[in-house]
Amino acid sequence: MKIKVKAMGDYQTNCYIVTAQGKDFIIDPGIGATDCVVQNVTNPVAILNTHGHFDHVWSNAELQKKLKIPLYTPKEDVMLLSGSSWSPDLPPSKPDVEVEPNQEFDFNGVKIKFRHFPGHTPGCSTIEIEDAMFSGDFIFERSIGRTDFPYSSPQQMRESLKEFKKITYDKTIYPGHGGTTTIRQEQQYSDYWIANL
Repeated sequence: MKIKVKAMGDYQTNCYIVTAQGKDFIIDPGIGATDCVVQNVTNPVAILNTHGHFDHVWSNAELQKKLKIPLYTPKEDVMLLSGSSWSPDLPPSKPDVEVEPNQEFDFNGVKIKFRHFPGHTPGCSTIEIEDAMFSGDFIFERSIGRTDFPYSSPQQMRESLKEFKKITYDKTIYPGHGGTTTIRQEQQYSDYWIANL
C-alpha cells in the first residue's frame, strides 16, 4: 500500500491518496484538492470522507464529476455537505453511499472499515485500510478534535475515546491535520482527554 498526502487550504487539511492493489482511494479532498488528486491517481475507485466539515469535503463534487467515482460519507454528517454555518460558499455534494456506523466495504479485495467515533461531528469516523487508520479530526498526535462546534458533543467524544481505548491492535494513524502517530501512542492520552472534556 502507498499513501500520498498533501495539506490543502488555509487549515492545512490533509488530503490522502491511498493506493492498494492498484486501486486509488481519495480521503478527505479539501479546498483546492482537485488538481492535485487528478495528477496523482491512475485508477481512482472512490472518495471517502471521515466527516462532513467543509475543509475535508470541499472538492467532493468536483472530483465525483471529473473522475466519475462514488462518494462515501458517514450518514450522520450528510447534512453538513450542503451547508456550513462558517463557510456558506461550500460547494454542495451528495454521497452515493451514506455510510452506516462501523460499516465495512470490500472493493474487490481491498477491505475498508469505517469506525464511528462521534463527538467532533455526529458522524465523525476513522477509516481503516490495511495497517493504516485515517482519523480525520477525531484523533491527532497528542490531541483530539474540538467539541465546541455546531453539532459537536463533548459527551459523545468521551464515549468515543473510551471505545478507542478498547482497540487491541496497533496501526499508524494518519490524521486530518498534522503528522502521523499510532493507536498505541494515542491510547496513552485517552484518560487525560476523557477527564478534561
